[in-house]
Amino acid sequence: MLELLSSGLVSIWLEMAGVKIKPADALDAVTWQSSPGLVIAPDPNPAGVNTVKEYLKNLVTSKLIDQNLAASQGIWLQSGPMLMANHQGTTPLPAASLTKIATSLVALKTLGTEHQFETTIATNGSVINGVLQGDLVINGGGDPMFVWEEAIALGNTLNKMGIKQVKGNLLITGNFAMNFQRHPLLAGQMLKQALNSKTWTRPAVYIHSIMPKGTAKPQVAINGTIKYTAQPNPKQTLLVRHRSLPLKQVIKEMNVYSNNEIAQMLAESVGGHGVVQAKAARFARVPEAEIQLINGSGLGQENRISPRAACAMLMALQQEAGAYQLNLADLFPTSGFDQRGTMQYRRMPQATVMKTGTLRDVSALAGVVPTRDRGLVWFAIINRGPQIGAFRQQQDKLLQSLVQQLQVAPTTPTAVTPHSPKSLPDLGNTKRSEIVYGG
Repeated sequence: MLELLSSGLVSIWLEMAGVKIKPADALDAVTWQSSPGLVIAPDPNPAGVNTVKEYLKNLVTSKLIDQNLAASQGIWLQSGPMLMANHQGTTPLPAASLTKIATSLVALKTLGTEHQFETTIATNGSVINGVLQGDLVINGGGDPMFVWEEAIALGNTLNKMGIKQVKGNLLITGNFAMNFQRHPLLAGQMLKQALNSKTWTRPAVYIHSIMPKGTAKPQVAINGTIKYTAQPNPKQTLLVRHRSLPLKQVIKEMNVYSNNEIAQMLAESVGGHGVVQAKAARFARVPEAEIQLINGSGLGQENRISPRAACAMLMALQQEAGAYQLNLADLFPTSGFDQRGTMQYRRMPQATVMKTGTLRDVSALAGVVPTRDRGLVWFAIINRGPQIGAFRQQQDKLLQSLVQQLQVAPTTPTAVTPHSPKSLPDLGNTKRSEIVYGG
């Protein structure tokens, strides 16, 4: 705190609040973000407070909520160390998939942006004339995005090695999931099908059709059945080492589609929801009581996060991403850049980086929006009530109203510009499958 106060950055904020800084210079000044969770001054500009008051009033007048539910709506608006609005902002509320913000933060801090989960493919037999005389063993390493494309690429890698038939079984060991299915026998069934294009059904056929032109159709026929074993055979011979997408891409896909299975596997990879809860609070510098988790995905009313904590975790993620020359927009969907997943059908201001959360009676939204007069405005809105679609519309209108009052940023700040706009994950790239078998 003393270091912050002596740095002169706070005086910049207070000067700006007193209109002693030119509007043209304000955006650059306020793209600096304070320590996560730190608020040292209220905003003298009433835009934030008035916007929130009007928002809550509209929820009641439009009968989305009654007066009794008004107290259970949580809102926090913050720009750097300046608190713009607060309604139940420090109260932990059912936050649904805002939980994935905590999972993203702890996974990124623990593993790093380039971390890749490793799945090894081995055998307890030998390869003779294109036939694997034994079992094909899949040693799962917790890859949350091993999907059709990855399995097809693996099949083509096995074909490249000359393997076209497996005499034995498909043995699944370790933490293996395919197409977000974590039951090992069901995941194994999909993998067995993917490896042999002669057995493909409509999903595999479609996925192959959207892969790069010229992608081969693998032919690895497995004669035996699918089996699961908790412990791998220590005498197995390694064939292929398959590496997942880099963590930064996995996190982005998780947040774009709010995928619960990816989130849960990431949480488990860093020690489980208890570790995520404790570390997220520490990294964001908020009381642990404001982050209460029972899993890494947000499924369940027992996952509770305060709006302040949601904003603080997003600030911490922005800081951590910056250490890798990335930013929050590389990890979450961003208005004007992403049109997939949870960003579809939303009407947010340009360059709003966001994360949604939805349960039966919860609609949550958190993120950051650029403005001219207050730079990056961090926000979290947690609504309680059954009318989810209407809540979403009102949340978007709140952000639009805020930006109207604080003026649109003249240009999209680099701090919320994705480094690879509109890029899709590099699924099915055989370069991530390393052949290690020497024959």
